[in-house]
Amino acid sequence: MSLKNPDAIAVIVSALRDVHGDDVARMMLVEGMSLANLLDAMFSAPLTHREAIRAITDGLDDFIITPDLGPVWHLKYIYGNQPGSLHVVDLEIATPDGTLASTDAWLRLAS
Repeated sequence: MSLKNPDAIAVIVSALRDVHGDDVARMMLVEGMSLANLLDAMFSAPLTHREAIRAITDGLDDFIITPDLGPVWHLKYIYGNQPGSLHVVDLEIATPDGTLASTDAWLRLAS
C-alpha cells in the first residue's frame, strides 16, 4: 500500500496504539472508526493538540471516508469556547450536500 502522507499515518497509528493497544488500533484502522473516535484518541495521546490536528488533517487523504464525500469537500474546524480561541475541539466535513459531524464520518485506512 502506498500512502500519500506516511508521516501523518505513523503518528495516527502510534497514537491509536498508545491509547487503545495494538489489537484495538489495528481493528480501528482496518474495520473503521468515526472521525470523533479518532479525535478522542488523538487528543488522549501524548501529543500536543496542534500535532494531533495536523496528523489528522494531513492523514485524511489516506482514509476511505464513508459516506462518500464526492470530489468537493473541506474540513471545518470547531474551536473552543474562549473568544478568539484557536484551540480546535472538533472537526466537521462540509460537502455540497451538507455538513457531516465528526460522529457521522466513518474512516477506514485505505489498503
